[in-house]
Amino acid sequence: MKRFGWKQWVVMAALALVVLGTGVFAVRTVRRAMYWRAHRDEAIRPWMSVPYVAHSYRVPPHVLYQALGIPPQPHDRRPLKQIAREQNRSVDDLSAVLRDAIARERVTPPTTAQPPAPARSP
Repeated sequence: MKRFGWKQWVVMAALALVVLGTGVFAVRTVRRAMYWRAHRDEAIRPWMSVPYVAHSYRVPPHVLYQALGIPPQPHDRRPLKQIAREQNRSVDDLSAVLRDAIARERVTPPTTAQPPAPARSP
């Protein structure tokens, strides 16, 4: 049996790093999927951001921003308690507004839905 040379060891180390990196990203993906599966329709708390609430309740973030009277902002991570402070409102008031907006959005059909296909004639 022949011993590995330095080139083979470099290739083996590179392969090990690739397998390790793939494993890390696979574990992260599975953990995130499990987290969001367990955190659907979670009670609205002061530490949550508007995008977090939108993701948890499966509504578009712009709907919640519109309900709060705030222009949608990309990567907005402000907690609801900070938004309430900025608007001189209570967190409970913001939560009620968000719950109403979520209920309205879930009742109305999505605007991006495909129209029904026309019936075929025989």
